[in-house]
Order: sequence, then C-alpha cells, then structure tokens
Amino acid sequence: MHKSLPTGICLLISALCPACKKAPEAIVVGSQNITAQIIVGEIVAQHLEHRLRGKIQRRLGIGSEPVVYQELQSRGISLYPAYTGLIETEILKEQPSSDPGVVWARAHQELSRIAKLELFDPLGYENPPAAVVRAEDAASLTTLSEAAAGATKWKIGVSYEFQQRLDGVPAINSYKLPMAQVIRGMETAELFPALQRGDVTMIVAETTDGRLTTPEYRKLADDRHAFPPYQSCLLVRQDVLATTPQLSESLKELSGKFTTESVSKMSAEVDVEHRKPADVASEFLAQAGLK
Repeated sequence: MHKSLPTGICLLISALCPACKKAPEAIVVGSQNITAQIIVGEIVAQHLEHRLRGKIQRRLGIGSEPVVYQELQSRGISLYPAYTGLIETEILKEQPSSDPGVVWARAHQELSRIAKLELFDPLGYENPPAAVVRAEDAASLTTLSEAAAGATKWKIGVSYEFQQRLDGVPAINSYKLPMAQVIRGMETAELFPALQRGDVTMIVAETTDGRLTTPEYRKLADDRHAFPPYQSCLLVRQDVLATTPQLSESLKELSGKFTTESVSKMSAEVDVEHRKPADVASEFLAQAGLK
C-alpha cells in the first residue's frame, strides 16, 4: 500500500520547488472609454514595462467609471486612472466637497477601508465636465453664469452616462439656464456632430477633449463650481501592490507629471491628428525623462 509522505516533508519539497509556487499575477492596466484616460492608461502601461522589465497587459477603453471600478473589484484589472469627483459621487454615493484635497483624502480613506484599494497622489491634471458651445454662437460669453443671464434659450446635449450621474444634470440645472427644450441625452460620439449640425447649441464634454484645443469651440467656465474636483489619480488593488516588488515606487514616479494642458494636447493628437495612443504615450514618457 502506498504511504503518504509526512506533512513536514511535503512542505519542504513545496518550498524548494519553484514550479510548485504560484506564479505572480499579471498586471493589467484598465481605463475608461475616453481618449484622455486611454492615453494615460497607455503611458502607465509603457512606464511599468520599462521599470518592471516585463509585459504589462492592457484593457483600455472598458467603459464608464462604475464599469471600470467593477472590473477592478472583480480582479479583471489591477489598476486604472480614476477621477476623485467620480469616486465620491459614483462609487461612494456622497456629495463631495469643493476642496480638491478634502475630496482626495475622503476617497483615499474610504476606498482603502471598504475595498482594499490604494488611491495614489494626483497625477497632476483635472478633467471635469465642460459646457461647450460653438465659438461663432458664443459672442462674448466665457462662463455659464453669463450664459444663464443672457437672452439665448439653449438646447443642451449630454451623454447618456452623464444623465445618470449624481453630479451631472443637477449641476447644469443649478445655473438655471434659459432652455428651448429639455436636456437631450445621446451617445457620446454624437455630441460634437449634433453641436455642429445645430441640433443642440451646447454640449457637455470632457475638459481634455482634443477637439477643444481648436478655435472652433469654446468652453464656458463653471464659475460657481457646480461640478466637484476631478483630479486624476491611479487607483490600484492593494493585493497587487503587496505581491509585486517595485510597483508602488514605479507608480509614484508618475504623480505630478501631467497637466490638464498636456493631456488636452495629447488628446488632440489622437482625436484630431489621428495618431496612435501608443506613439503619443511613448513621446510623453521620453519628454518627462521617464524613458
């Protein structure tokens, strides 16, 4: 009859046999399905490949903030660039402070406590919603308050995702803009074409949308700060940080390296000039001295 080996011997064999050890989990970088986050996600992936000397998987452009967050929780991805304001409103379901530091601290504390996630220091850029009009229709308008005080009755278009957000339509409605029709929801890809056709006269887009670097459009400032702070920060699973040497230090190198202007410029290179995100990301890392 076959006899089992003593437990102590089995443990010793397991410890001495590399093949018996569990392979480290692959690092997967995710992102929302907007150009700025796809580019930043690619920058993170390329930076980690250089620092950790290994292949980093990508799942860029997954979907909205709640969708990407769910992928993080279900271990489908290891990290992604998140926005502090969306963490508070979409994930924590809280009314955020107008103070960026307070919003970051709250998100950092709660995500660590309830979800075992680490929110890193801000990357350096913000990407709040932006009210956009055609420059030829804007006259001298520069703020949403000025748009509310004028005689123009606006036709506003927003994405379906924006319609569902706690910080979305209520923030726009707080300005009490004169309206020609109710706020219209549509696919994100249809926002700028609808504005061009005149189907709507104002849309809500991302501040870093590359098309906003052209003189054709004008952003109206959120002068009452109806939208919460939207600092971009890397959100990472703590278990991945614990099992991957040098990951934390490598990610910290990216904090503060971005500006809203630099991300807008990179978005324009992809959206307007039709360059590949990977090429734009590579150039950014070289210019930042990280390559």
